Amino acid sequence: MGAELPHPPTLPRRPQLAAFQVVFVILGLLVLPAALTLQTVQHPGRLEITSTNPTPLGYTVSLLFFLVPAAALLGWLRQRHDLALQRRACGRTLAVLVPLGFLLDLLFGNAFFTFPNPAATVGIRVPAVGGPLPLEEFVFYLSGFGVVLLTYVWADEYWMAAYNIPDYAAATAGMPRLVQFHWPSLAVGAGLLVTALLYKKLWSPVPAGFPWYVTYLVGAGFVPSAGFFRTAQPFINWRAFSFTFFFIDLVSLLWEATLALPYGSWG
Repeated sequence: MGAELPHPPTLPRRPQLAAFQVVFVILGLLVLPAALTLQTVQHPGRLEITSTNPTPLGYTVSLLFFLVPAAALLGWLRQRHDLALQRRACGRTLAVLVPLGFLLDLLFGNAFFTFPNPAATVGIRVPAVGGPLPLEEFVFYLSGFGVVLLTYVWADEYWMAAYNIPDYAAATAGMPRLVQFHWPSLAVGAGLLVTALLYKKLWSPVPAGFPWYVTYLVGAGFVPSAGFFRTAQPFINWRAFSFTFFFIDLVSLLWEATLALPYGSWG
């Protein structure tokens, strides 16, 4: 028998980023060049609207950005009889998030937003603090939260199922207490508030006032996260999360930047 070939040298393994860290790296790679590019705009142009009603029912019809994919995904989920746990989780999550969206509108909608083009809606108004609001606002939150959750479940259970938890019951066996405080979530939330305040006072064209809308969003998003993120993190399919995040980001850019704000659906 011939002499055995020497084994190739073993290269030291480089530490790999966790999946959730990769999501933030990708986000940074997109945000940084976009921010630098926008800083080059010294004399922004203005949209000149020549009609008193440039987008009849524009806000109402634009809700299809959420309603159409939500309906398709809901139909898919109803056919998956093996996903009863996921259906219950969606229902319970919506039972928490949708009231938060409604509460935002009912209490602060007139303080945070304007609706300069009433003709972009069907004209049905919901009573709220400071004056009635378009019905579309409440459909926005209901359908928005719904499509986010359903997109994530679809990506987790079908499109990127190779990366999900195959057996949740086994994975949660022996799990410690549900609430475990996560200081980094609190630090990120505080950092976002400080950044928003600095931007408002130093760079915003309207420095007066306080960024209450961002404060509400951070409080509703990061305060609960501080209590549950440590427990939930091992069960999150971060690839499905990133797919959902960038899908909603793309819809928001198209919806808000090119339609809603320029044509007065909301402001």
